[in-house]
Amino acid sequence: MINPEFFFKTLQNYGIDFFTGVPDSLLKHFCAYVNDICENTNHIICANEGNAIAMATGNYLATGKIGLVYMQNSGLGNATNPLLSLADKEVYGIPMLLLIGWRGEPGIKDEPQHIKQGRIQIELLNTMEIPYFILDKNSTNVADIINQAVILTIEMKNPVAILVKKDTFQEYKPHKINQINTLTMMREEALELILPNLKDFHIISTTGKTSRELYELRIKREEDPCDFLTVGSMGHCSSIAAGVAIRCPNKKILCLDGDGAMLMHMGALAIIGKLKLENYYHILINNLCHESVGGQETAINIVNIDSLVKSVGYKDYFYADNPETLTQVIEDFTHSKGPVMLEVKVRKGSREDLGRPKTSTFQNKEAFIKNLRG
Repeated sequence: MINPEFFFKTLQNYGIDFFTGVPDSLLKHFCAYVNDICENTNHIICANEGNAIAMATGNYLATGKIGLVYMQNSGLGNATNPLLSLADKEVYGIPMLLLIGWRGEPGIKDEPQHIKQGRIQIELLNTMEIPYFILDKNSTNVADIINQAVILTIEMKNPVAILVKKDTFQEYKPHKINQINTLTMMREEALELILPNLKDFHIISTTGKTSRELYELRIKREEDPCDFLTVGSMGHCSSIAAGVAIRCPNKKILCLDGDGAMLMHMGALAIIGKLKLENYYHILINNLCHESVGGQETAINIVNIDSLVKSVGYKDYFYADNPETLTQVIEDFTHSKGPVMLEVKVRKGSREDLGRPKTSTFQNKEAFIKNLRG
């Protein structure tokens, strides 16, 4: 396995001192080391991967130095436009390294949203004409690969990728501790308090542990799991819910969102506000971090959610950070006219025995449709 410190210092030897991206579980140990070592201005956790490509471009324009952009391979969807219309050798020719976690690698068991992305990963990079190298836990030529990747990106004036397989990096325990979130209410506890008040709502939930907890709570409550669990497409849960709400004006539609996901495509809030959907309800479960991929902080702590959503047309905003307040405000929230936002602050963490949905994505879709249209 590769030592994150060795990997980082090898990159430093080539003058790479700017790191940006969106966290990924396969890269979390390397990212944890970067976060410990780098100053805030040299390590930027971005809202989405396209954002990070643009940041690395700005770094090169300002300094002439190569930046490193890290991401999960699913994030290539967000990054494709700036990779091909900005950084590509046929446009501006911006050298940079892409460190990509290879989720859904053929032959490796993974979640359904990663299977196709992983299977076509190599073909996709070839189509985009992005040269690539592959690292795994048995790689012994790490320094040589970094050397070749750096030389190639400079010579080609084009991004070059390093694909990282599962369990490539050694464990690294971060020294920096997130001191922002000192709350006691857990996300699952909040969901348990919220669910009894949503009997006449149709729920679209965001990717990650929120959907997993929602599914298990349905089973625990002996209810049919007919919520739409958005297992992929991070950041698009709110727009899926908006699309449903537009076409089902007589039904209450609820988006169960997360802070990292909402930030990823925050422009969707303005569209939702503009549509003035009276049947649209938005709950933001805010733990101030990308929990599912390592717990790295998001930028949500500098955002005034109340002012933000009201400025784009949401009718009202509610807030809770403890069980007592949540119990008090949830009824007012559900009886308001949308679009309306409820922000629920929770602490980071989840049960160690938290499972995954036992139904397939197709079964989940059909159950949601049957419940919605029935």
